[in-house]
Amino acid sequence: MRVLLVDDEVELAEPLQRLLTNQGYIVDIAHDGTRGLELAQTGGYDLLILDWLMPKLSGVEICRQLRQQGDSTPVLFLTAKDTLDDRVEGLDSGADDYLVKPFELRELLARVRALLRRSPVVETRRLIFADLELDRDSQVVYRKGEAIALSEKEYQLLEYFMRHANQLLSHDQIYRHLWQDSSDAPVSNALVAQIRLLRRKIDTDASSSLIHTVYGKGYRFG
Repeated sequence: MRVLLVDDEVELAEPLQRLLTNQGYIVDIAHDGTRGLELAQTGGYDLLILDWLMPKLSGVEICRQLRQQGDSTPVLFLTAKDTLDDRVEGLDSGADDYLVKPFELRELLARVRALLRRSPVVETRRLIFADLELDRDSQVVYRKGEAIALSEKEYQLLEYFMRHANQLLSHDQIYRHLWQDSSDAPVSNALVAQIRLLRRKIDTDASSSLIHTVYGKGYRFG
């Protein structure tokens, strides 16, 4: 399970990252709202843990923007704001749960487990579109029942497309999803090459192509 933790308090965020990692989660971290939103928009997360008050963008603003974009990833707020009006505002922004600082680590873990159990991504370990099927547990892809061997980057790209089927994904969104670590980022035409390789493997013929180029904007899967 992949978790995005966005909190500007380094002394809190880094211990929480270690705690969640020790529980078996893959945890990415951001220390300001703008970077947090960028990572969240790449998709691929099963849960977002957002601090309420942060530089640049608040957790509430992040949550509102994601919900307006159709992103239903579960959101847990961490905040010192504890009035009833605050809680109502947080939940009305689209959050799924709310934890007031300071909190017990056992309670945080319990709420994380509860949200992940309710997540549709957890319930559906197989992604299916038309005759294409992706098994997220084994990381095996099938089309018309035939297994397809994909590289790690090809698998990540296809999973991202299938999780956002029929949505226009910009070049920048896809690029950030595949190469979140800027030190690992390749040359600019690498994305075009990955798309070409993936099409060759999953498209059985020209009439069945699932990845559509939207010229000047990005790609749409579906």
